[in-house]
Amino acid sequence: MTGSQLHADSGNTRTPRWRRAVTAIHGWVDDASRPDPRVRAVRRVELAQVLGYWAIARCVNLAFLLFWYLVSTAAGWGFGAQDRPVVTFAAFLTGWDADRYGRISLIGYPPVIPIGPNGNVLENDWAFLPIYPWLERLVGDLVGSDWRAAGIGLSIFFSATATVLLFLLLRAVTSPRQAKWAVIFFSFAPLSFVFVIAYAESLVLTLTFAALLLAVKRKYAWITPIALVAAFTRPGALALALALGIVFLVRWWRRRVDPFPRREVVGLLVAGGVTALAGLAWSWIADAWTGTPHAYLLTETAWWRPFVGNGEFMPLTPWFRFMGEYLSVFGWLLVVALMVGFAMLIWSRPVRTLGIVVAAYGLSYGLYIFGVFLPQASTFRLLMPMSPLLAHERLSASTRARNGILIVLVVLQFFAVYGLWTRGYP
Repeated sequence: MTGSQLHADSGNTRTPRWRRAVTAIHGWVDDASRPDPRVRAVRRVELAQVLGYWAIARCVNLAFLLFWYLVSTAAGWGFGAQDRPVVTFAAFLTGWDADRYGRISLIGYPPVIPIGPNGNVLENDWAFLPIYPWLERLVGDLVGSDWRAAGIGLSIFFSATATVLLFLLLRAVTSPRQAKWAVIFFSFAPLSFVFVIAYAESLVLTLTFAALLLAVKRKYAWITPIALVAAFTRPGALALALALGIVFLVRWWRRRVDPFPRREVVGLLVAGGVTALAGLAWSWIADAWTGTPHAYLLTETAWWRPFVGNGEFMPLTPWFRFMGEYLSVFGWLLVVALMVGFAMLIWSRPVRTLGIVVAAYGLSYGLYIFGVFLPQASTFRLLMPMSPLLAHERLSASTRARNGILIVLVVLQFFAVYGLWTRGYP
């Protein structure tokens, strides 16, 4: 047999690339679907400890915010990048989006979309979903407070429920150490100060973590009402719908080794379908109420105009559009590098061992942020629903790493309150 024949025979026996890819995906799915043997039952004392971390973190939030409020008033600064006047600390905690929630709670949504003299849609309240302002109105009427006090109180309360639910979610999929430190990192994260201002993040995180915990427990039918409320609280329901779709495909694929009863099939299909429809519904409501086609989309992209000018919205392009505007081809390469890095993170063993629900949601939400949002200062806040990935085992692997990360997070929070609230765009 000649050398060329030997080479041809070895080439014929080589596994095709597509088959190797399928095998690799199959291995990832199997790893992500395998229960973590380190999971332990949650004790009451551990829940008390979690609430203790939460309380300390909220005190730190309020201390940093009060510090920068006092500095700004002493220095005569205006609030934010637009130098708006701020008189009281309560007003300081209810600026930006909180102010819009307050206006919606008082007078509702504008009947028409405002148009500027150049024919462009202007920034308006249709960008903000209704559940949180409705709750502000309800709580304010019940306790006799204004919307500011109600909004701040709701935010702090739901930050506690979000923290506990994140802990319960992670304790269901990973070790006690990883779950505890993920909650600590979450509580003291640079953007955690939004948990004491009148923003809807606390509520949507509560709902998101509750839905993911139910998915882990395979109580899919109960996800539907929670997802419906979340869809009208903050944008992001489509990411949850995609994650549920991935979980469905994985459960169906593995049904011979992991039974997939009809009750769970129906529950997961209904939850995913309803969540997807709910995620699109606000856009339809805005169109019908205002009589303006694409009212919600045009409103959202009104905030983009100062950064990238006018242009048609196309999914999966905003990051390339923004980076290309300021860094040209180097910006596009940076976006590609970020995409590769994110894919490597989701593919990594520490993420897949967090279970298929957490991994699928991390992937889905990352794709959602990349697909429809322009990278701005608010991107850091928008990434908060990906907090279950803080249970990555390397983040809490050693005492030195844990303490170092915590110190960095607290220091960054101090400057984030200045740059992303007191003097800049949130």
